[in-house]
Amino acid sequence: MRALSAQPAGTPSLRLLTDQTAAVLAGVCHALDGLALLVDDPARPLSRRRGMRLGVPDWLPALLNAGRAFVTIGAVALFWIITAWPSGAFAITFAAIGVTLLAPRADQAYAAAVGFMVGAGLTVAFAAIVEFAVLPGLETFAGFSLAIGLVLVPAGAGLAQPRQTVVFTAMAANFIPLLAPTNQMSYDTVQFYNNASAIVAGLGAAALSFRLLPPLSPAFRTRRLLALALRDLRRLAAGAISPTPDGWQGRVYDRLSVFPDAATPLQRAQLLAALSVGTEIIRLRDIARRLGLGADLDAPLAAVVQGNGAVASERLAGLDQALMLLPSAETETSPILRARASILAISEVLTEHGAYFNAPEPG
Repeated sequence: MRALSAQPAGTPSLRLLTDQTAAVLAGVCHALDGLALLVDDPARPLSRRRGMRLGVPDWLPALLNAGRAFVTIGAVALFWIITAWPSGAFAITFAAIGVTLLAPRADQAYAAAVGFMVGAGLTVAFAAIVEFAVLPGLETFAGFSLAIGLVLVPAGAGLAQPRQTVVFTAMAANFIPLLAPTNQMSYDTVQFYNNASAIVAGLGAAALSFRLLPPLSPAFRTRRLLALALRDLRRLAAGAISPTPDGWQGRVYDRLSVFPDAATPLQRAQLLAALSVGTEIIRLRDIARRLGLGADLDAPLAAVVQGNGAVASERLAGLDQALMLLPSAETETSPILRARASILAISEVLTEHGAYFNAPEPG
C-alpha cells in the first residue's frame, strides 16, 4: 500500500488508479485487523484508539417508532385506568416490549407482532395444561424439570429453524413468567388468566399499532436516504460542514448499512457515488488550499451545490488546466497530480450519475 502511494505516475488516471488500489488494500488491512481482534491474536499490535462517533442515518423512522410507542403505551394505560384491571400494569409491560422490540423490523414488524401474539396465545394454553393438570400431581424437582422441559425444549429447538422463529421466541420467553413457579405453588386460576390475558392483550395492542401506524415503506426510506446523502454532499461542497475523510465515509456508511433490501443496484451505486464525490472534494479542497487555489475551486463546487453537474464538470476542467500550468505540475509525485486525479474522479462520477446529482434540492 505504501509502495503504491509513493509510486510515480505520469497521468492523473494512473495516479487515481494507484491511489484507489492503495485504498482497497487499506480496507483489506482493516478487515484483517478485525479478524485478528476476533481471534484475540496476541502478536497483532493494538491500533490507535479512535473516538466514538454516534450517528443516526435518518431521524424520521426513529421519531415514528417513538410516536407509535407513546400512543400504544398511553392507550393501554388509559384502558387500565378506566377498567381498574388488576393486570393492567402487566399489559403495559408487554405492549411496551412488543412495540419497541419489533419496531426495528420495519416493514416486517406487523407480521412479526402477529406471530409473537400467536406464540403467546399458544404459551397460555401450554402453561395452563402444565400448571393445572401436570404440576399438581408432581412433588419432586426432577418431575418439575420434566414438566417444564416438555414445553421449553421443543420451543428452544424451534428457535433453530428459519421459519416461525418469532412464534417460538414468544413461547420460550413467556412460558416461565406465565407459569410463575414458586417453592409453594399457588394454583389461582383467576390470577393466571388475568396475567395470560394481559400478555396477549399487550402484544395484541402492539400488533394493532403497527397496522394503524405502519412503518415507512422500503421505497420511501430508500428515497429519503439518497436525498439526505445528496443534501449532505451539497452542504459539504458549500462548506457548511467540514468532516474529515473518515467522518464523511462513516456518515455515508451509516446510511448504506440501513439501506432496505429492496433497494435497486442503481440506488446503491448512487449512494456510493455520493461517497466517492464527497471524499474527493475533501481531498481536493485540502490540496487546493495548500496550493493557493481555494478560490478557483469555489466555482465548480458552487455548481455542485446548485445541482448542475455539467457546469461543475466544465469548471473542474478549467481548474485542471490551471493546475497543469503550475511549475511543479510535471513532477510525478506532486500533490498537483493527486488534485488532477480527484478532478478526474469527480467529473466522471458527476457525468455517470447526472440524474442523481442534478436532482432538485431535497426537502
